[in-house]
Parts: sequence; structure tokens; C-alpha cells
Amino acid sequence: MTARTSTSPLLARAGVISFLALATVGGTLVVPGATEDAAAASTSASALRIAASKKGAPYKYGASGPYRFDCSGLTLYSFKRAGKRLPRTAAAQYNRTRHLSASARRAGDLVFFHSRRGIYHVGIYAGAGKIWHAPKPGTVVRLERIWSRSVSYGRVR
Repeated sequence: MTARTSTSPLLARAGVISFLALATVGGTLVVPGATEDAAAASTSASALRIAASKKGAPYKYGASGPYRFDCSGLTLYSFKRAGKRLPRTAAAQYNRTRHLSASARRAGDLVFFHSRRGIYHVGIYAGAGKIWHAPKPGTVVRLERIWSRSVSYGRVR
């Protein structure tokens, strides 16, 4: 009886490990919200790659690609190509995202710059404190360090 008691926890652990291995191999493990998060991550990663591919494209106020962009035009274009629709302006895009803390941000999330008057700029977070964006007239789409603390983050749904 002692032998049975000492092997029971081992068998129980082996059963859990076998279940997890089967679930992982079969791809059927269901975690609430995981599918939605994975799809959002995939879309965001695609949008980030698309924005990066526009490096060097000239800034033009009101332009949304494919050869010239303003800030919200770049985010709109990038997410549209990745399969998601966004409104035209930075402020409207802010209103359509799920707002996040800085600690929850991921590459591909939107970074919104704001002042007392509201949202005035948007870019796509690239990681390591940097964004892809179309800064202002006379510049081009580029990767740049976030220069302000007056930012908010949003995830495209």
C-alpha cells in the first residue's frame, strides 16, 4: 500500500503532463482570450512590417499612401493592408483602440501623442521605446525614439 501511495502523485503528474502534451500537439488547448490576442498580435505585427517597408516615403499632409503619408495616413494604410480598418484621423483612431498602459504595450500597438488640446500625432510602436511614423512636413517615414511622456497606447481590435 505504501508503494501505491508514493506512486499516485507521480502518476497524477504524468497524466497532467500527458494531457498538456496532447493538447499542445493537437493544438486544441483553449485558453480564454488567447485566440483573440493571437489574431491581434498577428495583425499588429503585419501592420508594423508594412509601416517599416515605407521607410523613406515623404510626408504629405492628408496623404494615406501608398507613396506619401501623414501620421494617421501611415497607420491607416498599414492596418488596412494587414486587414483592419481604422478611421482617418489620429484622434478618431485613438477612440477606436483598446487603451493600454505602457507596461502592456507590444510591438504593433499604436502610440498616441497628446497635449491639453487633444491627440495630435500617432505612430506604430516598434519596441525598445521606438515608433515608425511620418513626423511632419519636410521629413520622411522613419523609425524614431519616443520623445515625449505625453503618450497613450492603443491596441487595434
